[in-house]
This record gives sequence, C-alpha cells and structure tokens, in this order.
Amino acid sequence: MSTANAIPQSTFSIEALLGGRKVLPVKQRSALDWVSVIRQGLSSEAVDSLARTLRVTQSELAVTLGIPARTLARRKKEGTLNSEESAKLVRLARVLGRARETFESLDTALDWLKSPNAALSGATPFSLLDTDIGAESVMDTLGRIEHGVFA
Repeated sequence: MSTANAIPQSTFSIEALLGGRKVLPVKQRSALDWVSVIRQGLSSEAVDSLARTLRVTQSELAVTLGIPARTLARRKKEGTLNSEESAKLVRLARVLGRARETFESLDTALDWLKSPNAALSGATPFSLLDTDIGAESVMDTLGRIEHGVFA
C-alpha cells in the first residue's frame, strides 16, 4: 500500500479524529476508558472534527450516525451529545481509524468507505455504520482485507 498520504498512527487516533485534547482533555488509554467518556457525553465539537476528516456535511454525518439532522443540530447548540449519540460517534471514529490503518492512507480509506462493496452486498461501508451489526460487518471486511482475503 502506498504511504504517500500516510498519517502517522500517533496523530490519527480515535482521540485525534474526535478533536484531540481540545475536546477530550484526558487521554483514553484503553477501550474501557471510553466507557466513562461515552456515558458523560462527547462535546459537540467532536461532530465537527469528524465531519471535517470524513469530508461530509453535517446532514450526511447525521444519516451515517443514524441521528436525525435536527437532533444533531440541537445537540451542537447544547454543546454535548447524549451517551447513545456519543457511542455512535466513537463507533464511526473507530471504523475510520481501522480503515485508515488498513489502507495506510486517509484518501484511500475514505474512497473505500464511500464505494459500493461486493462483500457487503453492494452497500457502501459508510451506509452501514448506523447500526452495530453493520459496523461489525465493515470491521470484519477490513480484517479480511488486512489478512489478504479480498473482500
């Protein structure tokens, strides 16, 4: 895989995707550390950060998250997402991080996420991320790609 557009892993963490220290003042060291962050609710600034990285509009992001656009806009005004919305945002950041690791390029990862995939019954990976099962299927497909099983 080409490393021309590679972003060092240390700067492409879930934390970085969600806005870094500005949004998450305490570094999450394990998956369990995310539980308290999700329960407290992420700052709405994380929505903007992830939308910028994904190169999508807020309404496109809302569809991907399975959150009504009006609700997402309201949460942005309030400043904090609820725990369910926060969990969906973290799930999306985890998938994007994994795709970026797999393809070693943000541009290639975004192209893959937005393109129909035969291994996913012709759906775009991006369109499946509004559910846990869809996100699992995308992560499984990325795992097969990483291990040389074409998906």
